[in-house]
Amino acid sequence: MKGLLFAVTAPSGAGKSSLIRAALKEEPRVRLSVSYTTRAPRSGEENGREYHFVDAQSFEAMVQRGEFLECAEVHGNRYGTSQQGIDAALAPGEDVLLEIDWQGAEQVRRLYPDCVTIFILPPSVEELGRRMRGRGLDSDAVIKRRLANAREEMSHAPEFDYVIINAHFETAQRELLGVLRAEHVRTARQLAREPDLFRP
Repeated sequence: MKGLLFAVTAPSGAGKSSLIRAALKEEPRVRLSVSYTTRAPRSGEENGREYHFVDAQSFEAMVQRGEFLECAEVHGNRYGTSQQGIDAALAPGEDVLLEIDWQGAEQVRRLYPDCVTIFILPPSVEELGRRMRGRGLDSDAVIKRRLANAREEMSHAPEFDYVIINAHFETAQRELLGVLRAEHVRTARQLAREPDLFRP
């Protein structure tokens, strides 16, 4: 049976990456898709682990060849997901999780209507700003721009299947893990997986 595709979205600084890493440690059936990006690696990041880091020319060549399932520009950088990589993982039954922005999730939904979409919200925009400043990675000007973008991104949360509010990390982690596991026991999936059990 084909694997499940999850798309997780959040504004920058909402704790999406940390939540995903923590949840996937507890759910080995799901693997994280590694996207391509034109942004520079941050301290501690490795090519092929957090992202495939490529220059703008290489990224555009991939766009022209139609290699991306979805791609978007976020905070001046481009991000994209390899369609071939996703299809190769889903076909034998492997579950895949995409860590993408709301624009990417919208594109993925059109191609994969069964995709399960999850939006991670911060408890407030003010708390989001505090978290961004606490990371010490961005200037005040960048943080101001990101907070303005965050308000727009958060307005799309109602379009998603699930919304998790990351006010308390452990609670949000359990909720994300719960979604990943619950989707496996939906009636339609169990019918497809074990049809004989449902015959009178």
